[in-house]
Amino acid sequence: MYDVVLLTLGSERDAAGTCGSGGGCCGADGKTGTEPAEHCAPEAAERCDTPRVPVLACVDALTERGARTEAVTARSDAEIDEVLARLDAPARPDGLTWPDPDSKTRLVVATASDAQLRAVVRRLVRRYAPPPSRRPADLAGNRTVPDLPPIGVLPLDPARATTQRDLAARLGLPRDPAAVAAAVLDGPVRRLDLLRNDGGSVTLDGALLGASDEAGRPLYWRGRVEVDDAILTSGDDPLLACAIGNAGGYARLDGLPLLTDPDPTDGVVEVAVAVPVVARTRLGRKRVRFEVRRARGRAVAVVPRDERVPYLDDGVEGELNRKRSWWTEPGAWAVYTA
Repeated sequence: MYDVVLLTLGSERDAAGTCGSGGGCCGADGKTGTEPAEHCAPEAAERCDTPRVPVLACVDALTERGARTEAVTARSDAEIDEVLARLDAPARPDGLTWPDPDSKTRLVVATASDAQLRAVVRRLVRRYAPPPSRRPADLAGNRTVPDLPPIGVLPLDPARATTQRDLAARLGLPRDPAAVAAAVLDGPVRRLDLLRNDGGSVTLDGALLGASDEAGRPLYWRGRVEVDDAILTSGDDPLLACAIGNAGGYARLDGLPLLTDPDPTDGVVEVAVAVPVVARTRLGRKRVRFEVRRARGRAVAVVPRDERVPYLDDGVEGELNRKRSWWTEPGAWAVYTA
C-alpha cells in the first residue's frame, strides 16, 4: 500500500497553517494576502479557518483505504523541498537528483489557489531539472525536465467548482475529499504540458498581460510579441492584452474571446494579442473594436516597450519590465484523475 503525504501550504503568520503561501489569508480573488485571518473580510477569513475540514476528510478517506497518510503544512520552500525529497529515485551514477517512477509515496496538494499548486510544481522543477551542462542522455529531446511525479489536487474552496475559476475545475479533477483520495490510490494519471519561463518560474494555466485603471478603462501598452517565427506585433501597436494560454483560464477577457482552443495536452502554447482598431460608423462617429491576432507554437517571447507592464500569471500579480520567454515542456507534470 502507498504512503501518502497531504501537503498544505501555510506561513508562520497562519495560525491554522492552511491558507497562505508566503503570506496570510487568501483574498476574495484567490490571491494570497499578507494579513492574518482576523484582518480579512469575513468571507476570506472563513476560507482561512475552514480548509482543515477537507484536509482531515481526505486524510480519513485515505486511511480507510489502507494508505499510511501524513498531513504536512509547509511554510517555506525548504519545507516543501523536504516533502518532495520523499519522491526521489535512488542515487544515479551521474549524481543527478531524479524522480522515482516506482515510488510508493504519493503526493496530494491541498490548494486554496492555482498559485499554491504552481508553487509546488515550481519546486519540483527546481529539484529535478538538470543544469544544461549535465543534460543526461535519457532526457527527452523536447524537454528540459524529466516526467515530474503525479500530484493529487485537493481544492479547498468548493465554491470555485461552479464558477470554473480554478485549474482543477477546468481540468475536470475530483473535488470531494473522498473522490480525491480514490483518484490518488486507484485513478489514472493524466500528463499535462508545463510552461517554463526564463524568469525561473513555471506556468500551469496561463498568463495575461495588461490592466485597466480604477474606472475600468484599459491601460494600453506596447511590446513585441513573437511566437516561434510568427510576429503578432512588432511593438508599434497599442495593446489591450496579451494572453498566453496553456489551459483556458485566460481564454476570454470581459467577453472578448482571446484564445480559441487552449489545450494543456497538445504540446504547444496558444498566444493572442488584442489590438484596438478605430473605425467610423455611417454617421461618422468613431467606434473602437478589437482585432485579435493569434498564433500557436513551442515558445513565446514578449519584449515590453513600456517601462512596466502589469500581468497575471496563474493568478499571481506582477510587472514585466524586460523580455520574458515562455516555452512548452510537453507532458512534464501530471495529476491523478477520477
